[in-house]
Amino acid sequence: MDTLRRHPRWADAGLAALLAAFTGPATLAGAGVAAGLWFAAVHLPLVWRRRWPVAVFWAVYALAILSALVVGVRVEGLYPELPVAVAVYTAARYGRRRQLVPIVVAIEVPALAVFLLDGPHWTALGFVSAVLATTVLLGIVVSTRQAYLAELEERARRLERERDQQAQLAAAAERARIARDMHDIVAHSLAVMVALADGAALTATASPERAADAMGKVSATGRQALGEMRRVLGLLRDGADGRAPQPGLADVDALVEQVRAAGVRVAVTVEGVPGDWGPGAGVAVYRIVQEALTNTLKHAGPDASAHVLLRFRDGGAEVEVTDDGAHRPAAAPAGGGHGVPGMIERAAAYGGGVEAGPRTGGPGWRVRARLRFDGGGP
Repeated sequence: MDTLRRHPRWADAGLAALLAAFTGPATLAGAGVAAGLWFAAVHLPLVWRRRWPVAVFWAVYALAILSALVVGVRVEGLYPELPVAVAVYTAARYGRRRQLVPIVVAIEVPALAVFLLDGPHWTALGFVSAVLATTVLLGIVVSTRQAYLAELEERARRLERERDQQAQLAAAAERARIARDMHDIVAHSLAVMVALADGAALTATASPERAADAMGKVSATGRQALGEMRRVLGLLRDGADGRAPQPGLADVDALVEQVRAAGVRVAVTVEGVPGDWGPGAGVAVYRIVQEALTNTLKHAGPDASAHVLLRFRDGGAEVEVTDDGAHRPAAAPAGGGHGVPGMIERAAAYGGGVEAGPRTGGPGWRVRARLRFDGGGP
């Protein structure tokens, strides 16, 4: 069956041979060689019926008439009605609708002329009309159904492509989210560890106990970062549901304590009460505070202090982190960083924005982010 679909001309050649074998015995009984050649000529165009459907009809129809007029091939059994009917069906099935009009006229007009000139043969006229109408309608119905099925298949392929594209976009978004989380974890933890290690180096001789305590905090910070990295990377494993616990508003205090342990004085002010905005809102606020304090650790210098303001209002939140250090412009990492751009992206996901730059009226740096949680978001 698949071979016939790939080579339709073989199927059409087989159909032509089958029709000839079916109508030949009754038609060619006692006929000469010329009649046999004309009989074969009537069926031969059917081999190309799908390639040139309308032209094949006219060829079959004309040869059928000529075979009767020139050599007197007898009209017996289903000849020439059967090959002509197949040609009509082919034209209706594969041709254009407007091309059927002259075909119907070419068949009905001679039948009507015979009816008027040779006597009221109602049976013959009715038979010709019924066969013609049935054949044309059958071809149109099959053609319409095939077009409908083809449209369904194309729609299914289009939906599959759209699903694949959506899956690719979702995967890209997930990779970007994981990259942001990894940057936030690594950058913050390394900044804390470097600050603690520097403090331990400075106090190693004068106060070994403080140095040992600082190194213990370095170890604890590293272990915590390692645990968070394992949690984030676990989302990439097969079968992960992507719902591993994420830090939120409740974890901001622990974050601030880490920064304080690294030597930065941090004050926290909370105004208002956060609403029931879902875990995604808490993650966004936490990550923005984390990135801002990480920048303070990296660039504010020794003896810096910072202030974290969390202002919650109906439908939104404002995060402001300021420090009094002398910030130095950080060289952009190769390939682009995830620091301030990551904060901007998180705020934009909740219809907000981020302002980051030097403080006005004094040294230091300020990061201000506004987020709206009443208009949707992740």
